[in-house]
Amino acid sequence: MSRERSSFDSIREATDDKSAYSGHGKAAGQAGYRDPGNLLRPAGDFLNESGASRALSVPEGQFQSLRVTLSWNNIVVESQGFLGRLLGKVTKAGVDLDLGCLYELKDGRRGSVQAFGGMYGSRDQSPYIHHTGDERTGDKPGEDEAIEILGANWENVKRFLVYAYVYHGPTSWDQIKPEMRIVVPGETPMIVTPSATRSDLPICALATVKNLENGVHLTNHSEYYSSHPAMDRAFGYGIQWEDGAKE
Repeated sequence: MSRERSSFDSIREATDDKSAYSGHGKAAGQAGYRDPGNLLRPAGDFLNESGASRALSVPEGQFQSLRVTLSWNNIVVESQGFLGRLLGKVTKAGVDLDLGCLYELKDGRRGSVQAFGGMYGSRDQSPYIHHTGDERTGDKPGEDEAIEILGANWENVKRFLVYAYVYHGPTSWDQIKPEMRIVVPGETPMIVTPSATRSDLPICALATVKNLENGVHLTNHSEYYSSHPAMDRAFGYGIQWEDGAKE
């Protein structure tokens, strides 16, 4: 999914109500939904609140890699109806959650890295961002999906937006309870746990990672969207999106 059009193309074609702009740089897309429960979460963990941001200084020669991980479990959904609830009957519903990112390189190229569409990127050549592979169940121990950037190639990256997307299964973030971690060498991992109770927003813009003078700047977004294009417009990447399905 290469960057073949300017960001203004997507903006002109947008049909969403522009009454509430996102406020993310010069992007003109509609703002995403922020869950009140997330906004009121008590402080304590590193960058655990929506809008929290911090710049990290990475010691020269010690930045081996930057790693983003996502883990989740299949959820248990209570059966519908009064009798089912009374008898405590439950049904296990499989959830296929995808980790991805929108990126912008220093040379201006933009695109997406994600399991959907087999766009796994590359460690050693453009876009210098690599997706480790698709995990469709969330049943394996530890991390389920990961994105990695080698420190030697960090100078080529300008910014990227990490997101999680419910490809298949109930869109119940508060029940899926996924956990995203951004691990920067020598720093406390940034942890984001999407928990919105709305079931009509299958994509969560988790965090932005920017290259500032070869250091790392992190921002927690925890914003929810109805689609990839809606999220894209909110953050101004200007990517051309097409419908598709996994094989």
